[in-house]
Amino acid sequence: RRQAQATRRALAAMAEDAPPEKKPKVLDELRVQPVKRFTGIVTLPGSKSLSNRALLLAALSQGTTKVENLLESDDTARMIDALRKVGIKIDETARFTGNRIVIEGNGGPFDVSAQGECELSLGNAGTAMRPLAAVVCACKGKFVLDGTARMRERPIQDLVDALRQLGSPVECTQNPPHGGCPPVKVDAAGLDGGSCLLSGKISSQYLSALLMTAPLARSGVVTIEISDELVSKPYVDMTVGLMRKFGVQVEEEELSTDPNKPRPRYKVVAGQRYTSPGTYYVEGDASGASYFLAGAAITGGPVTVHGCGSESVQGDVKFANCIEKMGATVDWTPNSITVSRKTDGSQPLKGIDVDCGEIPDAAMTLSVLALCAQDGKPTAIRNVYNWRVKETERMKAICTELGKLGATVEEGRDYCVIQPLQKILPDIAIDTYDDHRMAMVFSLVSCAGVPVVIKDPGCTKKTFPTYFQEFEALAQR
Repeated sequence: RRQAQATRRALAAMAEDAPPEKKPKVLDELRVQPVKRFTGIVTLPGSKSLSNRALLLAALSQGTTKVENLLESDDTARMIDALRKVGIKIDETARFTGNRIVIEGNGGPFDVSAQGECELSLGNAGTAMRPLAAVVCACKGKFVLDGTARMRERPIQDLVDALRQLGSPVECTQNPPHGGCPPVKVDAAGLDGGSCLLSGKISSQYLSALLMTAPLARSGVVTIEISDELVSKPYVDMTVGLMRKFGVQVEEEELSTDPNKPRPRYKVVAGQRYTSPGTYYVEGDASGASYFLAGAAITGGPVTVHGCGSESVQGDVKFANCIEKMGATVDWTPNSITVSRKTDGSQPLKGIDVDCGEIPDAAMTLSVLALCAQDGKPTAIRNVYNWRVKETERMKAICTELGKLGATVEEGRDYCVIQPLQKILPDIAIDTYDDHRMAMVFSLVSCAGVPVVIKDPGCTKKTFPTYFQEFEALAQR
């Protein structure tokens, strides 16, 4: 109990740092005590992907938009700061007290031509960098988009190539061996439009960025065709759905005959105007839900997450299907998911072999679940090449940290195979690589009954600043 109290005091020190504009205190590491049972109810913070898309479309819209349940995180802060810099008026009165902001839309592309060079500092926020890199090409003025050292290693060449096909002079920086990466520069005078071919193998964010930009083109129909295969298509479906909420129509045609390897073509009539829906409520973060559901599967639960469910627009809710395949019980409502499992031996966790191309973020959570499989069979996580171009090189990071815990892991180009462990090594210090998801995923080691040390736990501020407080609220010791 004293150890649990010490953990809560450490977490309270982290919580004192809100709002984020205050200089944060730094907690170097956090020892997460063994958890006997993980149970309770969690109300999820807003989805990062939906939050940043909604902020951008609201800024481009005709009218004023109230964005409710906005995620408060480093990534959304980067988008808000960028929108202010291009001239958008934002009322943040209830941002920190009610997760609500009000955006006065620009009614079309931004014009910063009177500013000189407009520099947008986007940290390591891919959900800000990729969409803004595309949208500013349809605007007026000189833009430079940059970020952290890691962002300068995250490829963006495919998106830049597609934008150049649509008539933009945009350029990125060659950073061997990573290829074309930020900073991104463009002297923008509007976007012609037309047709472009885009590789979909690295990131679906490129396609989402082009789609959100397409209505801003001068005239005609903008056609965007995937030249090979699209990863993480549910994220693109989410983008299209949000565009429709903001009044823009998108036509989709599927060119592939293999449902597991989508190759869509999209057509968007240029000149359509985004129109505010008045109020937009951000759905709870399905990726964030995965950690709590996994904790329930390991310890028995039950855990209920509120904020996303059977009617969710996010692909990561499909993670619950993976948990069900592993042997846990999953119950759905339109806005919640509950996971439980009998721990008397009658409902063991099983190793699975699963294609996670549609859920690459939530798939990371399977890596620790795999250690807890009770049937002796390995878990294979496949079709996750884009782990390698995320906030860190996630494939190497996951395999390295699992190895430190004593696991045997086979690493492939786009997959890993993880053998279960009868005994996980205790008190292992987990490096998090400034990657929020590494910290959250490996906290689940404690649910297997061993203590684990998470380095730089504050890195969760990127998408889930209160994660460890929520975790402790469910942990029974």
